[in-house]
Amino acid sequence: MYQLNNKVEISGVNTYELPTIPWESMKKLFQRLSEGEVEVREELIKGNLKLVLSVLKRFKGRGENVDDLFQIGCIGLIKAVDNFKLEHNVNFSTYAVPMILGEIKRYLRDNNYVHMSRSLKATAQKIQETRDILLQKHRREPTVHELSEEMGITPEEVALAYNANTECVSLFEPVFNDSSDPLQVMDIIKDLRSEDQLWLEQMALKEVLEKLSPRERHIIMERFFRGKTQMEVAEEVGISQAQISRIEKSALRFMRENCADEGTDEGTDRI
Repeated sequence: MYQLNNKVEISGVNTYELPTIPWESMKKLFQRLSEGEVEVREELIKGNLKLVLSVLKRFKGRGENVDDLFQIGCIGLIKAVDNFKLEHNVNFSTYAVPMILGEIKRYLRDNNYVHMSRSLKATAQKIQETRDILLQKHRREPTVHELSEEMGITPEEVALAYNANTECVSLFEPVFNDSSDPLQVMDIIKDLRSEDQLWLEQMALKEVLEKLSPRERHIIMERFFRGKTQMEVAEEVGISQAQISRIEKSALRFMRENCADEGTDEGTDRI
């Protein structure tokens, strides 16, 4: 991805200049395409490339190559254009976005850095098929032991194949979001390895902690030294998770700034 002044270029496409097509015009183009005018296909693809960009925003911060994801997303868009029918009675974007998203997710799954062996993939696929059969038969989720008995493998093999086939989730994936403070996966996971001495061994940090208000210090200690989630601290303190998040961010910012000022003795008492 290349930044050109206020313009962004992805895979040689200047996204700043991408066209858009009004829905009424798009319906006419799809009608012409269904009548055999294949030359309008390219116009439909170019006119909907912004849908690919909108899907790419969901993968921001994951360290993936944007150019690669854009090209894969375009494959999903092309499939959507080729398969869309006006008889679906939905906007094209409603039909296309899931196809673009699915194409990118399949690419990420198949090209994951943690590769599954063919036999493990085959077992995972068989587990899914068996699960569907048992779910339909018993009207409930089958247990690991039921799956292992049905397939003739050990429960450990079931768990290994199933977990290996599960898509990884970023710690920065939002699980709840309001207008100001998103709640991310990392905020609801305990860090059992956190212990007081990890930071308190550093005298400079200990001094910064003492400059925090009692409530800020308590929240920081509970969150990062005792491994509690924001939800748990909020329930303990008696305020909302969003308030805990804001106090935490403010306290961490204050600590970073004061740790950086190594040569000064000035401190600001906080309320």
